[in-house]
Amino acid sequence: MADTRLDRELDTRETFQRQAQWAPAALLPEIKKEPGWAYRWIRTSMAGQADATNVSSKMREGWEPVKLSEHPELHLYIDGNSRFKDSIEVGGLLLCKTPEEFVDQRSAYYNKQTQSQTDAVDNSFMKENDARMPLFKEKRTTTSFGKGK
Repeated sequence: MADTRLDRELDTRETFQRQAQWAPAALLPEIKKEPGWAYRWIRTSMAGQADATNVSSKMREGWEPVKLSEHPELHLYIDGNSRFKDSIEVGGLLLCKTPEEFVDQRSAYYNKQTQSQTDAVDNSFMKENDARMPLFKEKRTTTSFGKGK
């Protein structure tokens, strides 16, 4: 009896491809991130009112506006009435960048602040601890088996 079957490697199947599903558009365009830089959208206005305080505080923290020449692919998304010429502003948000070291230093600073505040609250709370009425009591459960009859 002759074997008329094809080898499995030669046998092909139709590939099943799912239909693409609709999804809402992203509010902000995706950018090509450069290594060594952290990116963030900074609020420049809210409800039609300029937010100069927020912008100036972020600039003092080390954030600098990203130039449109660095990301020409975003030219279509730019707000024509932007106060920040040659920068990328979309819907009251300005794309800014800073070195990643600054972000790491900022995170370390705020982690230290959080830890010191947590320690202060714990110390203040434990100051009220009394051996006669402990704030925390170690709870233990025990299981004992009786004698069966």
